[in-house]
Amino acid sequence: MTRTARGDKTRGVRKTSERWVLHVDLDQFIAAVEVLRRPELAGRPILVGGRGDPTERAVVATASYEARAYGVGSGMPLRVAARRVPDAVLLPVDAPAYAAASEEVMGALRGLGPVVEVLGWDEAFLGVETGDPEAFARQAQRAVLDATRLYCSVGVGDNKIRAKIATGFAKPAGVFRLTAANWVAVMAERPTIALWGVGSRVARRLEAHGIRTVGELAAADREVLLAEFGPRMGQWYADLGHGIGSAIVDDTPWVARGHSRETTYQRNLTSPAEVEAAVQELAEQVFGDTVKEGRPVFRLTLKVRYAPFFTQTRSRKLAAPTTDRDTVVTAALALAGTLDPGREVRLLGVRAEMVMPEEGHPTERTPIRGRL
Repeated sequence: MTRTARGDKTRGVRKTSERWVLHVDLDQFIAAVEVLRRPELAGRPILVGGRGDPTERAVVATASYEARAYGVGSGMPLRVAARRVPDAVLLPVDAPAYAAASEEVMGALRGLGPVVEVLGWDEAFLGVETGDPEAFARQAQRAVLDATRLYCSVGVGDNKIRAKIATGFAKPAGVFRLTAANWVAVMAERPTIALWGVGSRVARRLEAHGIRTVGELAAADREVLLAEFGPRMGQWYADLGHGIGSAIVDDTPWVARGHSRETTYQRNLTSPAEVEAAVQELAEQVFGDTVKEGRPVFRLTLKVRYAPFFTQTRSRKLAAPTTDRDTVVTAALALAGTLDPGREVRLLGVRAEMVMPEEGHPTERTPIRGRL
């Protein structure tokens, strides 16, 4: 880490500043926002998902800590979560309210002067130069609490990976430091799934090679990882075992690479005609989203979830980037034609990937054809 001398002295000891990465994560953010709006819900198990109706097909967007004690969490079917927590308060998702609260949080963080890289509604990296990162972390917590009445946890690290993982040890409402100095002591005996970026599928693939812990991943033969995951991801997992990662915090505004629309149907689609009509509707919605970006589409992906719960994706690169509605919709319908006509469909999603601005297309002058 880069060190620079600071001009102040405390008790005769000259302090130095170092560059740190802090990861700020709002505690049970969506549930906390709902409690602010409805104080009478404080301390009660809360489930937020869909339209708040467990008889409909929806998943849990967030669960309060009280609800998590029953073993429920994000992504679980709402009806299953409701059965596990019979006295839960079920609420619909209110995205505008969460986005507004997030803007207040990020504004409070920016007011402290660090570089702020927003990761989502409820988390951000901060790039700071300080001799006391824990003190800065507590200052950030106070600023967020004063501005929004929301609590957050802060991970302190010498790079993004360690800062992100550190936040898990800080919850709720705490501060934890994880750096190269204590990486082995803290992480070596933990399962690989404890790493940021390792999910259950990757963990199983690692376990097939006898790699169960972070320490074993750090000691693994790099060639084994390259053979299993390919040159790019294999090297990434090899570095991950050591906690190696980028320390650059970038506040450049995020630019969407693509737009998606997805629908879970309350009644299964049972015929190719129903599927085709649904895909066309989603494709037209996605096209409308890309029009607002002013960038051409170059790839379409169709996601399907057959009943009861088997998911597949189909993808097609277009012959050339396009801003033509009919071309986009036709490509989506062609993907729909590859689906199994004999299986009932419970979910469909269409994603359109767009040319990025830096790839040299004059998007501000790209003509948009087709009726909106």
